[in-house]
Amino acid sequence: MKESNILSKEQNELNEIKSKNILLRLKGENLLQKLFGNLLKKRALDIIKYNKYIKERINININNYKEYSEIYSSIELEIKPVDNKYGKFINIDKENEIYYHIYFNNNKEEIKRNYLNENEKIDTIKIVIDYQVKSFEKLFYFCECVKFIYFKKFCRNNINDMNSMFFGCSALNELNLSNFNTKQVTNMNNMFYECSSLKELNVSNFNTNNVTTMEYMFYACSSLKKLNLSNFNTDNVTNMNGMFCKCSSLKDLNISNFDTKKSDLYETYVL
Repeated sequence: MKESNILSKEQNELNEIKSKNILLRLKGENLLQKLFGNLLKKRALDIIKYNKYIKERINININNYKEYSEIYSSIELEIKPVDNKYGKFINIDKENEIYYHIYFNNNKEEIKRNYLNENEKIDTIKIVIDYQVKSFEKLFYFCECVKFIYFKKFCRNNINDMNSMFFGCSALNELNLSNFNTKQVTNMNNMFYECSSLKELNVSNFNTNNVTTMEYMFYACSSLKKLNLSNFNTDNVTNMNGMFCKCSSLKDLNISNFDTKKSDLYETYVL
């Protein structure tokens, strides 16, 4: 296809985007993040490549597109709460609350709270997390009103801490982590601590190359019957204390590739 035809096609796409006033919504300090968070990746790339104003404003090398998309894309997850249960469904500190966008029952209107009232009829909760959030420490800490969590969109790689992320989620019976990104995570302490209703947990896509501590990671996951951690790289892990302690139903545990040379192994295995 001739270059002129390609440019013409791309220009038509840009005109279509402009006609919907998308570019007008990209003003402000977080321009690059909004490009990747609000638009399809292909169109975000087109805008950067063919729009002189945008390109000059953000001053990036187009060859680093994948790198920027992994940094600036939003994370999107879906939550299903326990029926008629009062409580928090996610923990958000005041400093970062503006970076979390919450919607009940897929409604387009953003909700400004992170808790449920008793007998409230909420089937699903959609949460979008902006790129400024770099730690998931205690994200669902003691969120006992949650039964299902699915990370639908997670191509960002700047999350570095998952300490106590699902700590005490005792009602959680389904956790879909198939799109999970743990490339930069260093701390997985207490990550699934007392997730006592989880019968299955697939962590086959976890990248643990940078993790240094896994203390009490699966502590008291009393309903888990099997766990395959053959993909885990534990070369840098120095603490595995109590990692599987009180996993009373665990009969099938694959840790065939574990390197424990640097690790504290006190109470590491199933008790």
